[in-house]
Amino acid sequence: MAVIAPSADRICEAVSRLGSESAFEVLARARALEARGRTIVHMEIGEPDFDTPEHIKEAGAQAIRDNCSHYTPSAGIVELRDAIAEYAGRFRKMPGVFKRENVVVGPGAKPLIWNTLCALLSAGDELIYADPAYPAYASCASYLQAKVTPIPLLESKNFRLDLDELESKVSDRTKVLVINTPHNPTGGVLLRSDLQRIAELAKRHDFLVLSDEIYSRNFYQGEFLSISELPGMRERTIIVDGFSKAYAMTGWRLGYALMPEHLATVVTLFNNNTFSCVATFVQMAGIAALQGPDEPVQRMNATFRERRDRLVNGLNRIANVSCTMPEGAFYAFPNVSKATLDDKGLATFMLEEAGVACLGGSSFGKAGKGYLRFSYATSLEQIDLALERIAEHLPRFKG
Repeated sequence: MAVIAPSADRICEAVSRLGSESAFEVLARARALEARGRTIVHMEIGEPDFDTPEHIKEAGAQAIRDNCSHYTPSAGIVELRDAIAEYAGRFRKMPGVFKRENVVVGPGAKPLIWNTLCALLSAGDELIYADPAYPAYASCASYLQAKVTPIPLLESKNFRLDLDELESKVSDRTKVLVINTPHNPTGGVLLRSDLQRIAELAKRHDFLVLSDEIYSRNFYQGEFLSISELPGMRERTIIVDGFSKAYAMTGWRLGYALMPEHLATVVTLFNNNTFSCVATFVQMAGIAALQGPDEPVQRMNATFRERRDRLVNGLNRIANVSCTMPEGAFYAFPNVSKATLDDKGLATFMLEEAGVACLGGSSFGKAGKGYLRFSYATSLEQIDLALERIAEHLPRFKG
């Protein structure tokens, strides 16, 4: 009997609609260059370079010693969900509003974004999001065969949404609007007036807002404002947050979302069908993060502010580069269009020739064309070295 060789086209068609997060690809190439003896300044990955605070590490280690290593409910242990509900209400100036039934825990924010959009979007529904943007939003919606509508961020407004265009694009098919403030990759922050207008549109057109607030503690001016705090928006808002950025816990993989109870039940079902649950000792460490001293978070943020100022001021001294001052997160998004529109080519050149790992702005969407993204989650010495190398090599780029 003849043996039929496996076909090379067994991969499902839907995979073609998935996007990729280029930061990890650039990181892999940077590591390969380092293995050959090159010195690389890492400004590509969105990861705090600090160690996880000691009280959080000790809580995780003690939980392992206490044999907290068994399955847990797919929504998360009640102790962590209670701690998240209390913290989220206090931080967002709505004490007592959130209950454990509103909280879903996941291994990082990204799986919760994915599972929430899976719970909400049918083929043909519309998801609107800011451009440029964290790639996961459009990737998931495209996979689900939803209509994906980008709205440009305006550099002239320090990378806030073009709200007139948003209003013109909203339709009866609009199911979800994604906002991310403070914003990756630009560091922009939506003002109260922006959020108020978005809230008015959401109530008028009956869509939900998925508010990615993972950088809510990386905020440099005034107090953070969540759209969920505005009248009539708590039941229309899904808040996505987590521990990676604020507490330097990227490798712990711990995130959470707050949402109406009926939606939390469905998202928990998706959790159950994908990752089952988050490691118990990781969840215990999360409780320690929320209930422990806040000084480590404040110290990290003060350091980020100092690095931000050094990097942005330095970039603005380089010919053919201009950079707005980020108001949150830990990214600078300089405009290099006077030097080239081939931002991805320039980013590759900077890595291969200058030894500075960064990302092309168009990796985050069409509106990012002509920009670069630099993470300033690195030391002042490394920032100074990067600025020196950029100034030296940029005139040599022929793209």
